[in-house]
Amino acid sequence: MSQGCDAMATQTEPWVRGSISMGIPSGATPRQVKTVNYLAYGANDVLGAGSMAVISAWVLIFYTKFCGLSAGEAALIFAVARVLDAFASPTIGHLSDSFDRFWLGQTFGRRRFFILAAIPLLPSFALMWWPGQNFWFYLVSYVLFELTYALEVIPYETLAAEMSSDFATKAKFAGIRILFAQGSAILAGFLPLWLINWLGRDSPMTFFAMGGLFSLLFMAAAGFLYAFSWERHRPENARVVTARPSLWKNLSSTLRIRAFRLHLGMYLGGYISQDIFNAAFTFFVIFALAGSTQTASALLGTMYIVQLVAVLMAIRMALRATPAGAYRIAAFSFAAGVAALVLLWRAGLPATSGWIWIGMGLVGLGRGALNYIPWATYNYMADVDEIVTGRRREGAFAGVMTFIRKATQAAAVAFVGLLMDWGGFVPKADVQTSGAVLTVVLVMALGTWAMLVMGVAISRRFRLSRATHAVLMAEIEHLRAGHREPISPESRDVVEDLSGWSYDRLWGKNEVKA
Repeated sequence: MSQGCDAMATQTEPWVRGSISMGIPSGATPRQVKTVNYLAYGANDVLGAGSMAVISAWVLIFYTKFCGLSAGEAALIFAVARVLDAFASPTIGHLSDSFDRFWLGQTFGRRRFFILAAIPLLPSFALMWWPGQNFWFYLVSYVLFELTYALEVIPYETLAAEMSSDFATKAKFAGIRILFAQGSAILAGFLPLWLINWLGRDSPMTFFAMGGLFSLLFMAAAGFLYAFSWERHRPENARVVTARPSLWKNLSSTLRIRAFRLHLGMYLGGYISQDIFNAAFTFFVIFALAGSTQTASALLGTMYIVQLVAVLMAIRMALRATPAGAYRIAAFSFAAGVAALVLLWRAGLPATSGWIWIGMGLVGLGRGALNYIPWATYNYMADVDEIVTGRRREGAFAGVMTFIRKATQAAAVAFVGLLMDWGGFVPKADVQTSGAVLTVVLVMALGTWAMLVMGVAISRRFRLSRATHAVLMAEIEHLRAGHREPISPESRDVVEDLSGWSYDRLWGKNEVKA
């Protein structure tokens, strides 16, 4: 992190038992965000991002090469899971916003209860990788883990905003989270290589052993998070909404916040580009560059190490410059790295060529920053929403984010699988036709570049930064104090740009229902 763990331990945040306000209320008792709180928050992304790194990199190769499913059948598994998740993820986020109305929420926390309930279900991840089963087994096991993932991760994504109101502290929460995510991604890259060397090159038990080890890590991380996190509770005099909006109206209204719409565009551009790359890369190494599963594992693991370094750089860039500017630099690096890999294939060089490290280095540098920046900006979305609605809806935003993330990841992996089927890919075959290989190369390159171009174009309109966030928080306190006019014309411009609403319609004077 930019200031180290010692600096983290000194950060003090306002805290009132039962306070819904992000400001410093009268009589507030300070509560420190200590090193252990940062670590507990960050460690949980071993589940949040680690599981997604494993799935996006290996599940398609596991289903087709070791289980005999077609790429189309694999795509169908993802599609069915997304339909079910379309209801589960947003519902969990919606419920967690008001779960403290019930005894369980009052006792265990309106967010943290869901985290606690998910812990005994997390070994479902290992079931996904049990070899020798049929299509229906893999469908049910995948759906079970995805629902468990939603139960745990959606409440988790609210906790940075629950535990802090400070821009730099939220940036550090996002930074430590992505550092752990990259650490788990490194493990996801190298662990199959180590297990292959232990169990044998063609053993499908490699992936089951990997799933079991990750399941244990997921359970430990979730328990650590529950023990060292907290959340905000409603005061007795909090503003009460007598008519609660419907689930879907509440969730869809998050998209009426301009900063959140732009944030989603950048987020999807950065992450779907990686999903497409991950889904195609192992096939690219094996069939286009005449490599092996071990070679692909080593390359992915090394790429994730570079990403870890890139996250450290991105933390400083996002705090000192603008997140949007850092995003564009990262996207260019990732795109250039993919171009270098395609040139390697065109030159007829194998995966063992030393030139491949240029491409992997550029890819890793770009991806690391693209992983960090959207999650750093996400932690401020509830602040922008608050100036529009006058309320806090971290759960609704987390539900929408998680659903969109998982839906687009599944769509990306399914897209790769269906195009490979169309291109003539043959499951379990050691050699593919030139047409099938060309399809893999084009999907990896063009799909990645297209999503990066989209993200860069959207980033040019995204103006949330440390300076504009400070203006936003000052205006929230200004409105909370009963004022109706902005602090200054410049402040008006900032909050109108971030929110997408005119100033006279802010603070609940609009049809956005929370």
